[in-house]
Amino acid sequence: MNYRTCPNLVRLFLDQAARLGDKPLLWAKRNNAWQSWSWKQAEAEVRRVAGGLAAQGIKPGDRVALVAENRPEWVIADLAIMAAGAIAVPAYTTNTVEDHRHILSNAGCAGAIVSTRELADRVITAARQTPGCGFVVAIEPPPLTQDVGLRVLRWDALSGDHDPAASAARITRRDLACIIHTSGTGGQPKGVALPHGSLLHNCQGAHDVLAELGLSDEVFLSFLPMSHSYEHMAGVHFPISIGAQIYCAESVEALPANMLEARPTIMTAVPRLYETMHRRILSGVERQGGLKAKLFFKALELGTKRYHEPESLTPGERLVDLVVDKLVRDKVRGRFGGRLKALVSGGAALNPEIGVFFTALGLRLLQGYGQTEAAPVIACNRPRRVRLETVGPPLTDVEVKTAEDGELLVRGELVMQGYWNDPAATAATVKDGWLHTGDIGVIEPDGYIRITDRKKDFIKNSGGDMIAPARVEGALVLESEIAQAMVYGDRRPHLVAVLVPHADFLESWAKSQGKPAVLADLAEEPGLRSALDAVVQRVNAKLPLAERVRRFIVAREPFSVANELMTPTLKVKRHKVREVYGSRLDALYDRG
Repeated sequence: MNYRTCPNLVRLFLDQAARLGDKPLLWAKRNNAWQSWSWKQAEAEVRRVAGGLAAQGIKPGDRVALVAENRPEWVIADLAIMAAGAIAVPAYTTNTVEDHRHILSNAGCAGAIVSTRELADRVITAARQTPGCGFVVAIEPPPLTQDVGLRVLRWDALSGDHDPAASAARITRRDLACIIHTSGTGGQPKGVALPHGSLLHNCQGAHDVLAELGLSDEVFLSFLPMSHSYEHMAGVHFPISIGAQIYCAESVEALPANMLEARPTIMTAVPRLYETMHRRILSGVERQGGLKAKLFFKALELGTKRYHEPESLTPGERLVDLVVDKLVRDKVRGRFGGRLKALVSGGAALNPEIGVFFTALGLRLLQGYGQTEAAPVIACNRPRRVRLETVGPPLTDVEVKTAEDGELLVRGELVMQGYWNDPAATAATVKDGWLHTGDIGVIEPDGYIRITDRKKDFIKNSGGDMIAPARVEGALVLESEIAQAMVYGDRRPHLVAVLVPHADFLESWAKSQGKPAVLADLAEEPGLRSALDAVVQRVNAKLPLAERVRRFIVAREPFSVANELMTPTLKVKRHKVREVYGSRLDALYDRG
């Protein structure tokens, strides 16, 4: 595949479909059994759906929203929208009616494709409030109630005569492929307009990184939302570009079982998932105890030493390392399906200690870096030289430099065309072709990049110290008693925090007190606060004075997507947490 000469994503898919024909492309579990869609079947469906969209009046340049969980129809709809010459506007399934209304209006969508009846209810309500949005296509049976003025169509009833190859011949790398709205960790989402060339450039960069592992018949297990730019590229279009199979996971909860069934060779995930798996593995080992626990921790010890100082292992340690590789690491690898070539972490900063943990247990973990405005990957660790305290060097044909204040600036075909209908925000973010990322970082002499924090998220205390909250929060959540944390203290004398205790710790503490383990009821319990304070002091002992947490409050419930304190890719919405807990945090300073 020559990424540099390929004109668009539609042509990329059609060429692979012609080459691979009856081989499987997409997999989903239906009626408790995995069902596959071949490349040939997917192409026929893309042709049908693109024709159906054209029959509804969709023209080149029109925008069509796509709201569905990860499923084969999501991929087919995305390709069909582009094959009709239109621009895909993916949106999260967790969005509210108001969120959908904003996206439909902001992008000027002419129609929408949704999956389930529940989603259709919300999208139809939003579409009725959006001038120019004329229809909704429902993949599953749509709601029965339909008002005049909005066409509600069935997915399986779409039909029309459309030749994707003819569309592909007219689409250039500069034409828009999609408008992906940012997940809104700091406010109202903006629509990031990405041309075909940006995504093809990212596919090329991903190929160059993973080619070191040897790419053949790869299998991806997709569970991050396909509507997110990271999964959109790394979990959909990149696998298509290398002729891989894509398994659509049933849910995050079903992920352990799905890994054993799909046996992926490459997986992409966000740091939050690795943190969760880290805790589950350690909790399971501690419950087992005995010889198995001793072997596990020996494998972890030697693997960590091998990562940091490979030459320091003695001959005896090397022998023991071989033994625990068979007895321990093979079992860990087996839990991931047994044939993983790489786990790739992106979407947020990965705590290096978490990365080393998985590396020491025999899993290759590559931390990358990017943002939606760069389609989204900017840099990634190379498999043959992993440095988990960094995000690796820039992808092929990507320029990165630092501004005077340390902000990372990025240039290349991967950079967005701009924010849809927002020239002021575009001008403030892309200057002379350079994307101003808002991230502070350091470029090492070997080209590897270290991210220190978000420029806008820096806390400057009243003493003038600049503090990276992600570093402090990362230290807190490494402790087994703390599941989530957010620190606070801009223009204040010291840091305070909101803490969410880990469920296992909360249950154990509550049981010792003879109380139900209900966080909302225990948040103000002095005994729980005392137990957590001991943990915070343990962390403070490892931190510089300015980074120490002086006081904290206990959250009444975990941060989640459902309560809008996290994005769908599991990043904490700082502004939302401050809205909910700001008065309690401010009160901590009143104590002197």
